[in-house]
Amino acid sequence: MINLERFPLLIAVSAPSGAGKTTLCDRLVAEYDTIIYSVSCTTRTPREGEVDGKSYFFLSDDEFDRRVKAGEFIEHATVHDHRYGTLKQTITDAFREGYDVLMDIDVQGAAQIREYLHAAPADDPMRLAYIDVFIAPPSIEDLQLRLWGRGKDERQVIQRRLIMAGEELKRWREYQYVIVNDRLDESYAALKSIVSAEHHRVRRTKTVR
Repeated sequence: MINLERFPLLIAVSAPSGAGKTTLCDRLVAEYDTIIYSVSCTTRTPREGEVDGKSYFFLSDDEFDRRVKAGEFIEHATVHDHRYGTLKQTITDAFREGYDVLMDIDVQGAAQIREYLHAAPADDPMRLAYIDVFIAPPSIEDLQLRLWGRGKDERQVIQRRLIMAGEELKRWREYQYVIVNDRLDESYAALKSIVSAEHHRVRRTKTVR
């Protein structure tokens, strides 16, 4: 009798702005009560309606520094003069409760996680659990149309995002899976298939690229 143990997953999803990553991730979390978003830490002050421990873990600069020095983050960065990061403990706590953890993260953050896990022991639960997916637009031209179609951003903001998107797209080969988001429903079906297949994969040890 085969007894296939269910391993929780650490799912990192990256994409250029406007490629549809957030829509796909939100659909995944809405459909599966076993998948939750990772809660990040930040040094910025809470905005109206944000709840500590649900929206973010709000830390002082000193506390953030202490945790960095203690090696508690699997990734961290400074964005718009505020610091953000993901604690290892947040993920392991979710794993113990049986959840898959979904991270909506940029390419730099995903690279940091791979570096962290590459140095981890071969049987580390996060290393065994980790998968990453890159969501790509069909083309830069298509992405430009999507960004303009939002009607939310000024020309300069869109131009900056397109330049950044060009750089991010160069790094798609760093990921285990790539989905070209041409048709949303098909792309979502592909994302679900990846998660399902990973839950049926036999875990031994895993090389993190």
